[in-house]
Amino acid sequence: MRRKFAPYLLILPGGLWLVIFLVVPLVFMASVSTQEGDVVNGFVQTFRLANFTDALVEYKTQFLRSAAYGLAGTALTIALAYPVAYWIAFKGGARKSTYLLLVLLPFFVSFVLRTVSWKFLLADDGILLQPLKDVGLLSADFHVLQTTVAVVGGLTYNYLPFMILPIYVALERVDPRVIEASYDLYSNRRDAFTKIVLPLSLPGVFAGVLMTFVPMTSDYVNASILGGPANTMIGNIIQTEYLVNNDYPAGAALSFTLMAAMLIGIFVYAKSLGTENVLEAAAR
Repeated sequence: MRRKFAPYLLILPGGLWLVIFLVVPLVFMASVSTQEGDVVNGFVQTFRLANFTDALVEYKTQFLRSAAYGLAGTALTIALAYPVAYWIAFKGGARKSTYLLLVLLPFFVSFVLRTVSWKFLLADDGILLQPLKDVGLLSADFHVLQTTVAVVGGLTYNYLPFMILPIYVALERVDPRVIEASYDLYSNRRDAFTKIVLPLSLPGVFAGVLMTFVPMTSDYVNASILGGPANTMIGNIIQTEYLVNNDYPAGAALSFTLMAAMLIGIFVYAKSLGTENVLEAAAR
């Protein structure tokens, strides 16, 4: 009898945690998203589905901007993370753990503090731009803060380890003997990479995209610190609706709309990449 219920007892703590801190808040937020009212007179459940359409129409620009920033940041993290993960996996040798520690080292500092440090570095009179202006390499009115470059750069920096680690894990599982066998069959380095290493590393890329695109798209810290009014993301709007305007139904409707849009995007991405092929590669 104990063996029969042992698996359920093992998942009970985690299951309760998810129910209490994920399912219950989602149900509560779903209820709030269809209410009307204000903080003075209270909110009343009227099942007003127009909250969703109103939110989508009013903040369409911020939704599209967030998606664009998320896609740009994800593409940059792939371009930067893959060579790093490849080098650690195949060239790291006995010091792989040290290099992975260096990758994770930024997480020993608060996310907000790391972003604020970028603000000091990229300031108009900061340690990077001011010397270049002094020697005439940059114009006096050149600036990086409050631009798309600053926000996307901050997103890329903050979420880069989330792309490096899954790609490294996938590359670490590639058997070097398979690559050597391809050379024995007169394959060059490019073909060995494109036909062996890259397909076998796709599970890591797939996981990395999920771990970076979703938080990047919903992020509001980088846009708040490094961006300006023209760089407002949907996360900033949700924060304002909840904490400044106290319009909880609008904030909840925006949150659910964002979550639904990202789920649809992830589903399309998984289908286009071929989830079965990714899982088959991961199982090899």
